[in-house]
Amino acid sequence: MSADILRPSFARSQSCSGFPAPPVTFSPLNDDDDVMSSNEAVLELNDGSAFRGISFGAEEKSVAGECVFQTGMVGYTESLTDPSYEGQILVLTYPLIGNYGFESSRIHIAALVVGAYTEDYSHFLANSSLGAWLKENNVPAICGVDTRALTKKIREKGSMLARVLARKSDAPPRRLQPLIPESRSVSRSSSPPPSEDYIDVPWHDPNSDNLVAAVSLSAPRLFKPTGQPRFHPNGRVLRVVAVDVGMKYNQIRCFTKRGVELKVVPWNYDFINEAEPYDGLFISNGPGDPVTIMSTVKRIAQAMEKGNRPIFGICLGHQLLALAAGATTSKMKYGNRGHNIPCTHALSGRCYITSQNHGFQVDTNTLPQGWKELFRNANDGSNEGIYCEDKPFFSVQFHPESTPGPRDTEFLFDDFIRIVMDCVNANTLVPISFPGRSKEDNDQMFPSCQCPKSSCPWLRWIVHRAAGEFDYSGSQAIKALKEEGIYTILVNPNIATIATSKGLADKVYFLPVTPDFVRKIIKYEKPDGIYVTFGGQTALNVGIKLKDEFAALGVQVLGTPIETIITTEDRQLFAQAMEDIGERCAQSATATTPDEAAVAAREIGFPVIIRAAYALGGLGSGFAQDEAQLRALCSKAVCN
Repeated sequence: MSADILRPSFARSQSCSGFPAPPVTFSPLNDDDDVMSSNEAVLELNDGSAFRGISFGAEEKSVAGECVFQTGMVGYTESLTDPSYEGQILVLTYPLIGNYGFESSRIHIAALVVGAYTEDYSHFLANSSLGAWLKENNVPAICGVDTRALTKKIREKGSMLARVLARKSDAPPRRLQPLIPESRSVSRSSSPPPSEDYIDVPWHDPNSDNLVAAVSLSAPRLFKPTGQPRFHPNGRVLRVVAVDVGMKYNQIRCFTKRGVELKVVPWNYDFINEAEPYDGLFISNGPGDPVTIMSTVKRIAQAMEKGNRPIFGICLGHQLLALAAGATTSKMKYGNRGHNIPCTHALSGRCYITSQNHGFQVDTNTLPQGWKELFRNANDGSNEGIYCEDKPFFSVQFHPESTPGPRDTEFLFDDFIRIVMDCVNANTLVPISFPGRSKEDNDQMFPSCQCPKSSCPWLRWIVHRAAGEFDYSGSQAIKALKEEGIYTILVNPNIATIATSKGLADKVYFLPVTPDFVRKIIKYEKPDGIYVTFGGQTALNVGIKLKDEFAALGVQVLGTPIETIITTEDRQLFAQAMEDIGERCAQSATATTPDEAAVAAREIGFPVIIRAAYALGGLGSGFAQDEAQLRALCSKAVCN
């Protein structure tokens, strides 16, 4: 079988740094097109396919590893420094990603793959580019790759072994030539040497290695509380021992800021015979196959058999706890790596959005008697947590401490510390318990809406260039409703949209989204439910104006409640709501003239963000560093 060479094309305009401008679409690159062969690189997969691009990381270095993709929209620096990515070639799928911080002392990925890259950076705290940082850490990176095609391939075939091949510095400049002759193919077990112009490396599966040994610290380290200390009844500070199998910085912060003293120990540390007293055991996240560190599994099993301290595990720690309990683990097709993965709590029935990074899973059907599932992935049904029925042992597959987020489940650290305190005060282990209502109580209080017919008022603002997201969200909502067998009605005055395509909605009303028309449609169609959150401001306004009529019309509002919409629309109410839950909110003010805006800006302090209400295309909104820029923006807002 001939090798499948995928050649993305680059926009012909280039920045002064020599990197291609971000491509809008990808199409085959002709073999006779000139490229900068000196910094050319290739991503080669073990199925025989290859993706050609441009190197912007470590020079003259080829690497091999497992190619995986990550769907997060923010936090690429956290991903690059996440020990769970040790030995992996990471593909970022989101087109524009921001950075926030670091999760360990070094970059752990084997290589980075992105669709487009720029040397320009604008964050006020930045002092180097991503490419420079990767070069400092000797990590290869390649851009100009069609990451959508690459991700589709991984989703269809599963995570694959891959190599990033760097071009030799002494290779003669030439026009683009096929990397692998058509008569040859690439296999996982063996492959012919690539073109002599590239630095060859052997194929390697990092999951066969003990990756934990490469990322764990080498000696114990003690972290003192940064928050109000919690004390043991004998007067010492409450202490938790954390087994570092690839620990992230924020897990340490989640303990110390809650007043706990944390002793972090290496993966092979004998915590069973720990000389110093401690009150709880924590097992961190980490990379690779959990069966590669069975010595740690045996110690965890001994700790559970001894039964004198609560245990909490995250990610790899979750898998190690399951193995210690007697369950089994298995490799997933392509894993779960992203920041928006829904998980359902088995005890409460609530769904939480989580951050994840793992390629192995716990096999729920192998849990022994006395153990139950705690969380389940709402997308693929895989296990996301377990707990012991009569002992305070539990773990989760996702990252409740994730940075930059979401942190919807960070309360699990509070639950664990509360359980530790309960056991300390009772001087014995007490069964696990979580605060809040049970699933039965929640189902009774918030019954699922059984809607055979749903009305979906929606509007695509054709006067706004950024209106495409309404078409996308509206069409996806209709598809989801139809998959559930729900009869769907769409209200949309614009015929030039995907949502109004034939066969999507069961019925379409090409009418303006106004209270009068929506009211008439409801009276005629008699739907059971209505969505007002898929049409931008116009649909939201209709929902607010009809909020007192929906009950009388026999319609239940689905999705975001109208009261919540009103709170978020009114900036004063929103600021008050944030203050009520202890969240800081940026100081703001309302102005109707440029002079009022200038006075407000001086009180707040420059720089300020200007948000113009009802301005065409968002004109008049932006950042103002001084009063001159402020008045310029205000002038645009008034004119539009």
